[in-house]
Amino acid sequence: MSGHVTAPAAALAGELPTWVTLLRAPNPGPMTLDGTNTWVLRAPSADRAVVVDPGPADEGHLSRIAAHGPVGLILITHGHPDHTEGAARLSDLLGGVHVLAVDPAHTVGGEPLTEPGEHLGGFGLEIRLLSTPGHTADSVCFLVEHGDEQAVLTGDTILGRGTTVVAHPDGHLGDYLASLELLSAYRGIRALPGHGPALADCGAAADFYLAHRRARLDQVRAAVAAGARTPADVVAAVYADVDRSLWWAAEWSVRAQLEYLGVDSGESAPGVSGLEHM
Repeated sequence: MSGHVTAPAAALAGELPTWVTLLRAPNPGPMTLDGTNTWVLRAPSADRAVVVDPGPADEGHLSRIAAHGPVGLILITHGHPDHTEGAARLSDLLGGVHVLAVDPAHTVGGEPLTEPGEHLGGFGLEIRLLSTPGHTADSVCFLVEHGDEQAVLTGDTILGRGTTVVAHPDGHLGDYLASLELLSAYRGIRALPGHGPALADCGAAADFYLAHRRARLDQVRAAVAAGARTPADVVAAVYADVDRSLWWAAEWSVRAQLEYLGVDSGESAPGVSGLEHM
């Protein structure tokens, strides 16, 4: 969700590395921007590719991905269905290719991703796991290197346009801020996000997100000091210029902000209805 921010958080990438192909799923919407980005990574002369985030269970989209085979590995940045729903079907289409994710529910044929810094190299690429919880508890990014080129596949931790929802209670703002601090070290390296255009500088985008989140926390503090007592009250005060049709999503980020600030919202927090369909 973009909140007040709808522009990219950093300059757009002028071009993708020659070993990267973007296949965008046909699922555009307020929470998915132009659609889910599926990234196909194939090193020059490699016999197999790596797919990141197969996207929804759309047969046309999955067939387009399969046409870029052979594929040696499928990776998942986090468990929201707009990134994972088609994973098992794609694995079948590709003859049982392993799907690796943090959540065992989205892992097929291999072991869940558990070790930050783990190298998932192969097929001519060096792929390193970056643990970046916050948007969701299972969010990860992947640092991919080939020769002297690098890219960070950021899932929904950093988007190509606007800012993302911290999907409380599964997501956690303290974790998210720490993940942004980690990503801020990747200066001058392209960010390949889960939605929206590729960005030229992952570190610059992370800095922008950090500044935005800290400014938002100041606004939430001010709203609470002025008498806001519930997440809905805070949304009305802080997100007044956001389309009301998105206030339900803003409320989940507000719940995460209030928890981070140690403010009792006075409400129980049911499951994140709607975000699970992003």
